[in-house]
Amino acid sequence: MESVEYISSDDDNELDYYSSDRDDSNDDALINDDDDDRSNWLPNKGSSSKVITKESLLAAQREDLRRVMELLSLREHHARTLLIHYRWDVETIFAVLVEKGKDRLFTEAGIPNPESHDPVSLVSTSTMMCDICMEDMPSCDMTKMDCGHCFCNTCWTEHFIVKINEGQSRRIRCMAHKCFAICDESVIRNLVSKRHPDLAEKFDRFLLESYIEDNKMVKWCPSTPHCGNAIRVEEDAFCEVECSCGNQFCFSCLCEAHSPCSCAMWQLWTKKCRDESETVNWITVHTKPCPKCHKPVEKNGGCNLVSCICGQAFCWLCGGATGRDHTWSSIAGHSCGRYKEDREKQSERAKRDLYRYMHYHNRYKAHTDSFKQESKLKETIQGKVAILEGKESQLRDFSWVTNGLYRLFRSRRALSYSYPFAFYMFGDELFNDEMTKEDLEIKQHLFEDQQQQLETNVEKLSKFIEEPFDSFTEDKIMEIRMQVINLSVITDNLCKKMYECIETDLLGSLQFGIHNIAPYHSKGIEKATELPVSWTAKQCAGDKRKRLEEPTTGGSSESDRPSGSGSSEETDFPAQKMARTDGFGGGMFDLNLPAEVIDRN
Repeated sequence: MESVEYISSDDDNELDYYSSDRDDSNDDALINDDDDDRSNWLPNKGSSSKVITKESLLAAQREDLRRVMELLSLREHHARTLLIHYRWDVETIFAVLVEKGKDRLFTEAGIPNPESHDPVSLVSTSTMMCDICMEDMPSCDMTKMDCGHCFCNTCWTEHFIVKINEGQSRRIRCMAHKCFAICDESVIRNLVSKRHPDLAEKFDRFLLESYIEDNKMVKWCPSTPHCGNAIRVEEDAFCEVECSCGNQFCFSCLCEAHSPCSCAMWQLWTKKCRDESETVNWITVHTKPCPKCHKPVEKNGGCNLVSCICGQAFCWLCGGATGRDHTWSSIAGHSCGRYKEDREKQSERAKRDLYRYMHYHNRYKAHTDSFKQESKLKETIQGKVAILEGKESQLRDFSWVTNGLYRLFRSRRALSYSYPFAFYMFGDELFNDEMTKEDLEIKQHLFEDQQQQLETNVEKLSKFIEEPFDSFTEDKIMEIRMQVINLSVITDNLCKKMYECIETDLLGSLQFGIHNIAPYHSKGIEKATELPVSWTAKQCAGDKRKRLEEPTTGGSSESDRPSGSGSSEETDFPAQKMARTDGFGGGMFDLNLPAEVIDRN
């Protein structure tokens, strides 16, 4: 058996219309923009989750770098080292700074105290000995790190190449014994690029992608084929989001959106459906192994003496090998009339587990199939609305149909995933020791009552949505309209109550809070908005004005400004071009922005 996914990046346009919960340019006839009720159903325009594209990845990283650099007066590579150590959580850095102080904050992240020494000063001698290769080298061929250790460029380069190839680009430590300081990324880039330019580009790419790989609030979109986007959430990691490519997924486990089923439950459920474990259960219940070749044998007659295809005869009652001489009531030389309780209990338990699984799987599958069938209603309803608009009628607002569709699919989705949740919540596999049998039975009745009420109203809503209202009179249409609106509100409230029951009464009462679910949103799964990159144009413009105002000497160095992960020649990502002044109005434009964005601005 296979689990059926509601949403994927390859879904048809019809599924995408309902799953993404977003407006379509062809649906203007279905929605009245002046209707206040529309805001109750459609998703928020302001989103707390952001889509990070390849172009906006640099801007997202620069934003956090700028905050840390301004707060702690750090250079860029020190700020990046600090952010990577604390998984790009700026708030955690602030908390550690207040709790432990700046010195402890730097030490734990592998950053030498910038005030303790001059990192660029070298001993004024013509030659120096490298403590690694023990060779006397000219001082111009020696490099001193922020920690104060100085070695020759050849040894440094070999050390950097080995660490990059080992996948340790984000935190390359000093070569000195028991020194945990992180090496300056600009030094690494300059030395490696002289020998292996491709490896230097790989190093820059790793630094840039560390914002996603090391950030617990940012994850790649799991779409197939991969869209190249990442999603950043601002608040709770236990949430469901939609990428700009249309793929909806659980941010915690990167599987398809599956609330109110927890991530652990959903992974167990998909495995149970995928590996055909219940087929094995059926074989256990209805067959017995041959005592010679051990292949499963199914009994197809009334006689208890069965024969395998290998030629071995055995007793169906006990599974023991026998001869072939027998009567209807006995087998010659064989007796197994003694009752064996363990074997009987094992068989009964296997049957009970199989029937229980089939109960929940059949209902899960039924609602999944209903979702697929109901997803074809878009074109049908558009046709019905077009027919009604062509008639001379006082009814002009049909947004209630669209609102009812949104509510139907959100409720159907929650109802479908509630059955895998119930299978594990009230079974013996996960929470056998968490609650007493009496408490579990009471909570199961409470949950199933709410589940049944939701199921009843969802079916009613589906029935009214599918009515051929284009052929009804205006009074009948108004009656259906009121039914759809009322049922939409009822199903929304029932979904909220079911989620509250799960979060508070069921999962909230458990001793170990390892099962968390994404919260319920009446407006559906939140669609992430693309992270704007236009602010980089303002940053470049400000930097340009700053450089023009500064004197030619004593100005800030290039390494003191957040510039991503190196120069544009050393990365695989688009270069952040300098903002230019357009002839119309003298505004600043970011050349990395798409043409349509520049034209619109």
